[in-house]
Amino acid sequence: MLLGELYKAMEDPELVQERRQAKQLCFELNQTSPLDVEQRRAIVKKLLGGVDDAFVESPFHVDYGYNLKVGKGFYANHGCTILDCHRIVIGDGCLLGPHVVLSAASHPLDAQRRAAGDEWAAPITIGNHCWIGANATINPGVVIGDHVVVGAGAVVTRNVPSHVVVAGVPARIIRRLVSEEEEDYPPLEQDQTTGSNTES
Repeated sequence: MLLGELYKAMEDPELVQERRQAKQLCFELNQTSPLDVEQRRAIVKKLLGGVDDAFVESPFHVDYGYNLKVGKGFYANHGCTILDCHRIVIGDGCLLGPHVVLSAASHPLDAQRRAAGDEWAAPITIGNHCWIGANATINPGVVIGDHVVVGAGAVVTRNVPSHVVVAGVPARIIRRLVSEEEEDYPPLEQDQTTGSNTES
């Protein structure tokens, strides 16, 4: 699975057991009162391998848990789904909006391979102080730099450099964040002939 080769997640007894364990912990987290902060923190710590200060809203879903590494101050809003069939590394100070999907898993384009249960996976890396907007999807193999904002509903299919805002399907750069102190960033200059941004 971590080698980038095809594997059969539904037929490997070890993977099946590991997913069951993670799903049980997700079930316990999702059934725990939001007022029971200590119990929720304990479940998240067990699910994410000892992280102390991660704050995860319910519902939350993850495939394995042990392939997900989050930095300090991690926050996941309601409805996030993380398919950590490969390593997913998230830096410090990152926020996931509602219903964000981080999918390190995928399937072959060939229909017969899909029907046979083949899957493949590639790692995802998200830098420090990133904000992934509501309903955004990060695809397998993507590397996102530091201080990146991903717009709501974006589908990120390729690497993203630091200090930019990306949006759209597929996601593309729409703004560059020049200074951390600035709150309002002008959009990129428009190409007057096509109406499209001149940088992508």
